Amino acid sequence: MYDALLLDNDGVIVGRTRYDVLREATWSAFESVSVDDPDPDDVEEIVVGVDPETLTRVADRYDVSPEDLWAARDLHAHQRQRREIEAGRKDVYPDVSVLREVDAPLGIVSSNQQQTVDYALDHFGLADLFETAYGRKPTPESLRKKKPAPHYLHRALADLDAETALFVGDNESDLEAADNAGIDSAFIRRPHRRDFDLSVTPTYDVSDLHDLVAICRG
Repeated sequence: MYDALLLDNDGVIVGRTRYDVLREATWSAFESVSVDDPDPDDVEEIVVGVDPETLTRVADRYDVSPEDLWAARDLHAHQRQRREIEAGRKDVYPDVSVLREVDAPLGIVSSNQQQTVDYALDHFGLADLFETAYGRKPTPESLRKKKPAPHYLHRALADLDAETALFVGDNESDLEAADNAGIDSAFIRRPHRRDFDLSVTPTYDVSDLHDLVAICRG
């Protein structure tokens, strides 16, 4: 049915990172750019869901460049997530192995850092499963390209020479990105999304990756 199957990483392939882990990383980022006592509200502003305008506004309050603050934030977020993976607190979902039964080429499109995506795939022995894998660069400009923008989906589709594809995600931004890229979407009901009420409509609403394999078989 599809030329390619694309998947989000966190919440689809591997578990999501706890919010408190990312918040601690953000505190460390401020400290690393010599801001020792930031307003807690400013820290919260750049933990998740950050846009370039918010980042610039927060950085300006402390006379720090947005580029330096975001590079520090992404570096510390990566380091914390790597520790979570190594400690077994951020693990691969057990049904991921079923993806080896999909005939179409597979790709990852994540809003997490590229180095975090790459590390997770290597750590869990999954790098050979995906022909392409995109995460963000540690720059403010990358925030404009993350989902729901279709930028990285378009790049993955080009890599796989695919015209039709299905994108699997656990956030509404994933579904919106798929729509913006002109491809079908599937919302996966991982435990943290079991009772989530969607405000957008995916092409498919699935329980796990086994359902995806059945869909791709047609």
